[in-house]
Parts: sequence; structure tokens; C-alpha cells
Amino acid sequence: MRPLPRLLALTDDRVAALDDLGVRAAAIAAAGPAVALVARLPSGSTDQLAALAQRFVALAAPPMAMVLVTGRADVAMAVGAHGVILRKDDLSVATVRQLLACHPDMIVLRSVHSFAEASAAVQDGADGVIAGSIWPSATHPDRAAAGTGMLEQVVSLGVATYAIGGVTPARAIEARAAGAWGVAVISAGWDAANAYQAAMELVQSWSDPARHSG
Repeated sequence: MRPLPRLLALTDDRVAALDDLGVRAAAIAAAGPAVALVARLPSGSTDQLAALAQRFVALAAPPMAMVLVTGRADVAMAVGAHGVILRKDDLSVATVRQLLACHPDMIVLRSVHSFAEASAAVQDGADGVIAGSIWPSATHPDRAAAGTGMLEQVVSLGVATYAIGGVTPARAIEARAAGAWGVAVISAGWDAANAYQAAMELVQSWSDPARHSG
């Protein structure tokens, strides 16, 4: 299995509708194996999700970036993505593992909002968890920020942990200091004036030891 990426760049309905989505996706993917484009369409149909994921696969292939799909292992398999991110009401990790039996290299991540949910995901065999919201998030303004204390608790479970919610380059450094494997973003990646530069800055905390040596 390939090493897990450090940055997950998730879309939403707004991002997926951007006129320059392809340009921005290619720029983020240019950061290479350290990043993953995540096809996510909260209000979209299965066909629309598949089309978005397929587009990402084509853009991500040359720089060897990953592509993940939220919720739908069948879509991920159909388009040749590298894995799936499961949310609270999606199929269990164990069930998805069975669906992916012929694709053992595909990764399965679980989105969690508490230590209990993270613990259950780890016991179920998830390759990693996305924990949040760690900081106040414009995407989910009604969701209380859990703080890095919760992040450290989840990290203690011994599985790759991504921080999500209000992530900035400075907070990516905080996440790394708390033991996180990486971060997951929407606006910090897709809305940046220079999407490639933003992606590289977000993953730099894991590639440049000087940024977290203190």
C-alpha cells in the first residue's frame, strides 16, 4: 500500500461548481503523493460524484497524487480511485473491506467527531481517521471546536489521524505537534490564490523538520 497522503483536499457542492475547478485540482495534485483530491458532493447524485471522481483521477495521475471518494466504495472502484472516506451514516469499515476484497491496496478512512467514534473506527480496521472539527470552521459554523486535546486523544489510538476544521498553515504545524499524520481542508486549499503553493505550505510541516523541531 502507498503511504497515506499528508493533505486531503475535500470538495463540496460550491467547490465542485467552480468554473476553474480543473485548474485548481491540477494545481493541488501537482504537489504529488503527499496530497489527495477528495471527491465529495453532499447534494450531488451518484453519477455526478462518479464524474467528479473520474475527473480527479485523470488530473491526479501524472503527479501521482491520490484520489479518494466520500461514502461510495463502488464509485471509488469504478473510477480507479485509491480509496474511500466513510462518514457517520455510511457503511461500516468492515463491510467496505468486504466490498474491496479484490482491491486490497485501497485505503479506508473514517470521519469521526469524538474519541469514542475514533476508537470504534480503529477497532473496525480503518486505515486512518479524520477528526474534527478541531478549530472553528466556516464550513460548519454550528459545530463546536474540539481543540488539539481531542486530536491528541485520537492520535493515542495509534492510527493515522487527520485534523479537519479551520485548518491553516499555522494550524497544520499545531496538528503535526499534536501527532497528527496530516490535515484535511476545503477552503484552505480550493480558495487559495495559488492552490499549488497553498498545498505545498500545508504539507511542509511534515516535510521540513525545522518547522516542528521546537
